[in-house]
Amino acid sequence: MCSSICQLLQYFSGAPVIMQDRDLSEYSPSLSSTSRHLPCDHQLCGWSSNCKSPKDPCPYIVNYYDFENTSSAGFLVEDKLHLASVGDHTARKMFQAPVVLGCGRKQSGSYFDGAAPDGVMGLGPGDISVPSLLAKAGLIQNCFSLCFEENDSGRILFGDRGHASQQSTPFLPIQGSYVAYCVGVESYCVGNSCLKRSGFKALVDSGSSFTYLPSEVYNELVSEFDKQMNAQRFSLQEGLWDYCYNASSQELHNIPAIQLKFPRNQDFVVHNPTFFVSHHQGFTMYCLSLQPTDDSYGIIGQNFMTGYHMVFDIENLKLGWSNSSCQDTSDSADVHLAPPPNDKSPNPLPTNEQQSIPRTPAVAPAIAGRTSSESSTASLLIPFPHLMISLLLLLR
Repeated sequence: MCSSICQLLQYFSGAPVIMQDRDLSEYSPSLSSTSRHLPCDHQLCGWSSNCKSPKDPCPYIVNYYDFENTSSAGFLVEDKLHLASVGDHTARKMFQAPVVLGCGRKQSGSYFDGAAPDGVMGLGPGDISVPSLLAKAGLIQNCFSLCFEENDSGRILFGDRGHASQQSTPFLPIQGSYVAYCVGVESYCVGNSCLKRSGFKALVDSGSSFTYLPSEVYNELVSEFDKQMNAQRFSLQEGLWDYCYNASSQELHNIPAIQLKFPRNQDFVVHNPTFFVSHHQGFTMYCLSLQPTDDSYGIIGQNFMTGYHMVFDIENLKLGWSNSSCQDTSDSADVHLAPPPNDKSPNPLPTNEQQSIPRTPAVAPAIAGRTSSESSTASLLIPFPHLMISLLLLLR
């Protein structure tokens, strides 16, 4: 959709020198001097069957597989992604990389009502995702990292493989293909109690605000969590959250951690798996931020990633993680950055791309939480030797 890049810039906070006190709005091709509609005869269009003439704008349609008929349709637009190197001891270097945006004209399903986002940035392992396209252009290694802070801000770094001491687990194929970031959870624990049920597969999805577990796993885990809580339990009448507790309780600081165990004794610990609900029937509540799903796959969402430096290494097919305040860029490995050869566009982009991956529940922005109004700094960052690289889509 049109606003995908700019909206993400608004969400993630980073280096103050880059975009301090800059008001950001939705991306509009008409306001950019470097934007242009891709014609139907462009190599990235592949001459869609919906094209009537070679110079018509190239249409696209993306269907979200098996989730409430959710889709986005519109036209492809090409624009320039402006990259700037930033460092204490190095002069800033500026160059551009061509990117292709799908500007949505018609949304359906969850993209139309309830959970409609301002835009979507493709960060998956597929050939047409943003990190994959930047890697194909020779700009970065095919990997990136995310870091979310408690205040709903964070950062994204393209080309980041993390560091040698981080924990990691391999990605698993889904029906023989790596179409999503799927990992295998061998077992799980609540507090000091490790449950006996066998593990499950989960998708690691930053686009999901909360974490979802297969129903049998969910029932066992929440039962143990509730058993270890010494606080008054409530169920919200809205039916969204069944395990909520009175925040005024003396046991507020005794919330049991949830631990996911991966192969080779790699542990992923969520020290506080709850979130606050400001007011409910005169109480201030905190709720266990887990939901059941009837699917065989679970989903590790943004709430479980908070406080971690999450590394998605597409090239080496593995997920890495380490504790982080999201402020120290020394957590990130060095990468080398080079301008794209002859400023050429990447490989052709399919115009009818339907993903057949397990469903990811969409979450309304009001529930998901956006960056606070106090945060006016935003940037996309790429680390490389002693520098910070900021990706800015500048409208001129």
